[in-house]
Amino acid sequence: MKKLSIIALLSLATACVPAKKYKELLEKEQKCSQELEAYKKSSLDYEGKAKDLEARFDVLSKEVNTLKSDTSKLGSQFRILQIQYDKMSKQNESLEEAFDRLKKTGAKETASLQSELEAKNIELQRKEDALISLEAELKTKQQLLADREQRVNELEEAMKRKDEATQQLKAKVAAALRGFESQGLSVVQKNGKIYVSMEAKLLFASGSTIVEPNGKKALIELAKVLENEKQLEIVVEGHTDTDKLTSTTHPTSNWELSVLRATSVVDIMLANSKVNPVQLMAAGRSEFHPVDPKDKAKNRRIEIIISPDLNELFELISNE
Repeated sequence: MKKLSIIALLSLATACVPAKKYKELLEKEQKCSQELEAYKKSSLDYEGKAKDLEARFDVLSKEVNTLKSDTSKLGSQFRILQIQYDKMSKQNESLEEAFDRLKKTGAKETASLQSELEAKNIELQRKEDALISLEAELKTKQQLLADREQRVNELEEAMKRKDEATQQLKAKVAAALRGFESQGLSVVQKNGKIYVSMEAKLLFASGSTIVEPNGKKALIELAKVLENEKQLEIVVEGHTDTDKLTSTTHPTSNWELSVLRATSVVDIMLANSKVNPVQLMAAGRSEFHPVDPKDKAKNRRIEIIISPDLNELFELISNE
């Protein structure tokens, strides 16, 4: 519709306006169109520049805010430093005044100070000498401590070796006597020793000191395990119950019975192995070391106590 109006106007203008005038109008219309396009392009350029300026303005605003913050911090630091400086200036003034007063005290005050200084130097030298003496004593103590620590470590290592050897020996003994466990035999390790406990029913008939065949077999098995262990002490203890003996022939008491039974065990071990007799000892405990006051059968027993050689430990301790 708009185009038709323009055409109509142009037709009307053509009809009513001279050709020269019409040409001028057309030239003006083209010029206006060109200028309008130029203005549009310029407007777009200005819009782009305006956006760039806005972005730059935001960046600068942020920088300004940062600078304000930094300036504020610097101002605060400056004020703190100013306060510290003023304080130090006052202190310096006070020191200068004190120094001036000291200079004005004269020779008498100086001599007194000199005397006091010499006394302080003498006291300082005395303390330095005491310090040197204490330092020497400390070094001696430190060396003594190092020696003791080394000795303790050696003792711990020796005890560890002893415990390991005892554990290994206990395992060998337990393995050799495993077949007799159900017959009143037990092997335990306590207090660094191995205790082989055999109830009397495994070894002896009632009131007898003669070892039964099955018990003899157990004792031989044990002796075979111990015969190569040259650094052991083996104590064979006889134990009885509280029943009194009425026999008129030997044994006539529980003391005698316990000792004779221990001796019989030692004889069998020596006769059937290469155990060194020096390592063995027979002892009687009679009725006075029961393991179960309510069970007499458990109290009638032979205990073979195997102790490791402690000479190495004794040597370490005796060297203290």
